[in-house]
Amino acid sequence: MKLLFITQYFPPEVGAPQNRIYELAIRLLEKGVDITVLTAMPNYPQMEIHKEYQNKKYVFENMNNLKVHRSSIKVSKSKSIFIRLLGYFSFVFSSYRVGMKKIDKKYDIVICESPPLFLGISAYFISKRKKAKFIFNISDLWPESAEKLGLVKNKLFLKLASYLEEYLYKKAHLISGQTLGICNNISHRFPKKKIIWLPNGVDVSYYNPDNRISSNWRTKNNFKDSDILYFYGGIIGYAQGLEIIINVANKLKTNSKIKFIILGNGPEKEKLIALNKKLGLSNVFFFDVVTKDKMPNILLSVDYSIVPLKKLDLFLGAIPSKIFECLAMKVPILLGVDGEARELFINKGNCGLYFEPENVEQLYVQIMKTIKDTELKTTLGNNARDYVLNNFNRENIATDFKKELDKLFQRK
Repeated sequence: MKLLFITQYFPPEVGAPQNRIYELAIRLLEKGVDITVLTAMPNYPQMEIHKEYQNKKYVFENMNNLKVHRSSIKVSKSKSIFIRLLGYFSFVFSSYRVGMKKIDKKYDIVICESPPLFLGISAYFISKRKKAKFIFNISDLWPESAEKLGLVKNKLFLKLASYLEEYLYKKAHLISGQTLGICNNISHRFPKKKIIWLPNGVDVSYYNPDNRISSNWRTKNNFKDSDILYFYGGIIGYAQGLEIIINVANKLKTNSKIKFIILGNGPEKEKLIALNKKLGLSNVFFFDVVTKDKMPNILLSVDYSIVPLKKLDLFLGAIPSKIFECLAMKVPILLGVDGEARELFINKGNCGLYFEPENVEQLYVQIMKTIKDTELKTTLGNNARDYVLNNFNRENIATDFKKELDKLFQRK
């Protein structure tokens, strides 16, 4: 079976879709699938083309036996939606050009990662030309999410994007969704389409606290053993609503043992730093994004992970990817995400404590609970490891997906 992944996001970039797609591709390769990846020049999240890829229109790499073709993309740090769309469409055109000129003539299956939604245009027509089945993998509902977040307000554009979304769903031989909420949403609108849940997960052998004797990250960064570290790691964007961490830190500033760590980059980082400075807080620490190999030791050093999102109905079906690595490392979560994530990781998995999104007082109450109950961290941490081991193990996810690929491959 020959399979072509088409995605705008891929390592060496650091991020949730990059890790998820790479890990899935590697496991499918191990299961005998011939894997090729068509992706963009790495630039995310800094929105700068990495130095070794600058001024290049095409690059081919062998990445752990994955055949990786990279085409050009225009990137900018501008927040203008028009400029961002230009970037998306630049990759749509360049990926189609490279896909037709540089990649094998025939494939069995083409998988496209969305968002960006527009990449589906390139992927679908490449699949047609290569006589391949087309799988549309949805990790975020677009344009619905862009509209509800207020990122796109032009009614004509939203209508055209909705037409494109509908067209691509109808053309897909199979649709996969990263969350049950996404799957249910699409299934309700397109009841005749086959839709499967392709969840995110974690490499439970790599993120395993029992395989790591100790971590010096805490002492290297001048944190004491007696400090209680509350950690956020990920994109620092509008959707995350990270002001809640600064505001709860302000309520707890008199407790010298409580420290808050915000690790990552993103468009809202400077605003958070400014707010932190305005409040004169000394218990909040900012760190830049790190490579994957450093994350297990960082997680081994912290006590709890805070996972917030804005209070929007859109996020009732959201599962932030940062959850999985934390739970695998026995780091309980303070979850500010209602809906599917709450049901899975709080109600079913008992992996942490819930607080209402954007509710500073509720987060404060839950933090105080973790301080008073010294056994809670161990109990929730053990639950967390067991839950992801049984339900979100990347190896099992890849095995199940391979079965779906086999069914599609055998269909005439």
